[in-house]
Amino acid sequence: MENIQLEVAKLIDIEGILDLQKLYLVSNLTEEEKKSGFVTTPFSVEQLTCVINNKGLFIAKDNNKIIAYIFAESWDFFSQYPIFEHMISLFPKLEFLDFEINSITSFQYGPICIDKKYRGKGLINLLFEFMRIHVVKKYPLSLTFINKTNIPSLKAHTEKLKWAIIADFEFNNNNYYILAYDMNIPTLAIA
Repeated sequence: MENIQLEVAKLIDIEGILDLQKLYLVSNLTEEEKKSGFVTTPFSVEQLTCVINNKGLFIAKDNNKIIAYIFAESWDFFSQYPIFEHMISLFPKLEFLDFEINSITSFQYGPICIDKKYRGKGLINLLFEFMRIHVVKKYPLSLTFINKTNIPSLKAHTEKLKWAIIADFEFNNNNYYILAYDMNIPTLAIA
């Protein structure tokens, strides 16, 4: 882990991000491979360019190879996908601590993808904290959803990062948990 570099993604990183996405995209995996975790949202070069220009993509590299990424982007960006529009429609019913849940003071966290060779070594905490420091001044609240069948991701977020499950929903015959995180709380302090 000592050789890992954490960076805000740049346009030159797009190819490496797409390579990592391809390895763990749910539509590219067998049922057995899905048990180790997966990402469900594919991103195009144009979408990655937009997120990078907004400084909403954070990466980890080992010897200049991208081994992990985390998206931290506005609901406006993610509303191009129907599942995110559905989640935004649920905001008035959601409760978390004393936050007013809306699309202005919160952002969509994720997807996160970590190369399986680097999982279980604390990289999620390091990369999340790096992202948190960059995003907290703009967004005090982070929200995301995780497919209920994606047990590795659910455990990583609730056990390692201490996200709270605040609701669940069904969309396109899949079931999801909604999770929330107070961005004012450093993650490395609870790691």
